Amino acid sequence: MDADQLAEFARMRDEMMADPRFRAFLADRDEEMAVVAGIVAARKAAGLSQAALAARIGSTQSAVARMEAGRASPRLDTLRRIARATGHRLWVEFLPEELGGYDMAG
Repeated sequence: MDADQLAEFARMRDEMMADPRFRAFLADRDEEMAVVAGIVAARKAAGLSQAALAARIGSTQSAVARMEAGRASPRLDTLRRIARATGHRLWVEFLPEELGGYDMAG
């Protein structure tokens, strides 16, 4: 990218970040990626393949792959089964906005 393209990119980024709805959208993706990372980390820590995890939770390898790729949003009961199958405990926490929440106004 040349300097003009970088400047245009920065201007567009700043414009989008000024929109509270766009910031909320990004925050949603951050939360989803945290769930994905947790699933992958728990599976790997347990030494399981996707197929082995799927067998333990009563699912398919392709369903686990979709969750790990962020193409499927697992339900709470599925996350609970993944935690148990990998020897972990599921912990869900609601944080006050001042501790990392996001502004849904807009």
